Amino acid sequence: MPFPAEIRTARLRLRRPAPEDAEAVHAGYARDPEVSRYLSWRPHRSLGETRAAIAFFMQLWDMPDRRSYVIDAADAPCVGGIDLRMTDDGRGVAFGYVLRRDRWGQGLMTEALSAGLDAALAVPGVWRAWAYCDVANPASARVMEKAGMQFEGVLRRWALHPNVDPLRPRDCRVYSRVRGDPPRPADPAPAH
Repeated sequence: MPFPAEIRTARLRLRRPAPEDAEAVHAGYARDPEVSRYLSWRPHRSLGETRAAIAFFMQLWDMPDRRSYVIDAADAPCVGGIDLRMTDDGRGVAFGYVLRRDRWGQGLMTEALSAGLDAALAVPGVWRAWAYCDVANPASARVMEKAGMQFEGVLRRWALHPNVDPLRPRDCRVYSRVRGDPPRPADPAPAH
């Protein structure tokens, strides 16, 4: 497997999901309609639905080209998640991410995404790491920009975000970081 089993940053630990994460994930973000508004899944209606999702993400660790990490903060477990998927040609990695609402605006997702990008671009043969967000989600676009990703354009009718429009795919902004891009400047320590 090209991706590490665990990734650590100054404030976070990205790790394999476990069955005991289900309650914290459900309470923290899986059932929150604001968190899932621009994502490809609907808010979970039950703890059982979250348990099934955790089981699925655990199975992904058996695949040679994918990792779905749980994000633990220093003061709380399961504040979010980040998914890395190798492209079919093995030269790229696509990202998806989620963060509980009470942790928005603290730089945590930028920190997690930056670490994930570094890990992906350290894999031999990987030249491109990319992600997208709904055009109506400027907060996610800003996370990618702060993680050192560059805006490439708008993918028209690219992704179905059923919480916004269950029938028609939405336009999405696509961002990438490629091997050889200059490193992003370090963020100042967050104010407390």
